[in-house]
Amino acid sequence: MLGPVILAASRSDRMRRLISAAPVTKQVVDRFIPGETVADIVPIIKDLTAKGLELTMDVVGEDITTPEQATAARDAYLALIDHLNDLGLGERVEMSVKLSMFGQALEGGHELALANVRPVVEAAAAIGTTVTLDAEDHTTLDSMFAIHEDLRKDFPQTGCVIQAYLFRTEADARRLAASGSRVRLVKGAYKEPAEVAYQQKHEIDKAYVRILRTLMEGEGYPMVGSHDPRLIAIAQELAHKAGRKLDEYEFQMLYGIRGEEHLRLAAEGHRMRVYTAYGTDWYGYFMRRLAEKPANLRFFLRSMVSKG
Repeated sequence: MLGPVILAASRSDRMRRLISAAPVTKQVVDRFIPGETVADIVPIIKDLTAKGLELTMDVVGEDITTPEQATAARDAYLALIDHLNDLGLGERVEMSVKLSMFGQALEGGHELALANVRPVVEAAAAIGTTVTLDAEDHTTLDSMFAIHEDLRKDFPQTGCVIQAYLFRTEADARRLAASGSRVRLVKGAYKEPAEVAYQQKHEIDKAYVRILRTLMEGEGYPMVGSHDPRLIAIAQELAHKAGRKLDEYEFQMLYGIRGEEHLRLAAEGHRMRVYTAYGTDWYGYFMRRLAEKPANLRFFLRSMVSKG
């Protein structure tokens, strides 16, 4: 029941100020966002890849208001790619980008976002890796899918994210599976109205399994974005039934959540990719992590009480 309330708070400037000012907040934020700069995050990248894990990196901060901020976001990803190249880890670490961060919601936003993301995709390809376009709220998706299609003409490995709680996603999955794309399936973490999205957990879980079956039986590369043990087991079963080898799909989980499971899956020979965010504009990302799982909210509240 608290999930929608937290998601609403993620758009509130007043709540942003209150939570950012709380002394305990940084300690809890660090669980999910382990650094503010590339220099902060390099030791994390080295440690996780040394353990047999792969990563997808997210520079947080989608709530931009000017074209200059969109350009700065592009440049932040280009700087990250330069560091990955210096580390020789291009093939182990990809990027996740939110097109809103690249100007999608501004005037002329579709063209602006495409112009900003293309150099990032080009630079990623040059060091042997790729980019996945993150899904945001349902009003942005037609633009995101159009940009995804455009980028794949030159960079077919470009991935995208689909969200199981949206009614439209089963049709999107059939189209993407047939095209051979890289597709990350997640449950969804934005506050969506009942007219476009399932509202109950059991409905979302059922949709997730239906969509995952479509992806596993299709021609693309499924990326299973879930921490749910039941869905992970179902994904393994569906992959086996579809005749997929272990390198023909992967699991993805968030940094700071179920770290032991990351290592277990990697030890079993699965491709296990850790979604790792960094940056200073962490508020929206952090609030969605709290809304997704009651345990995350309990951890935050427990920390506030203990510090109090």
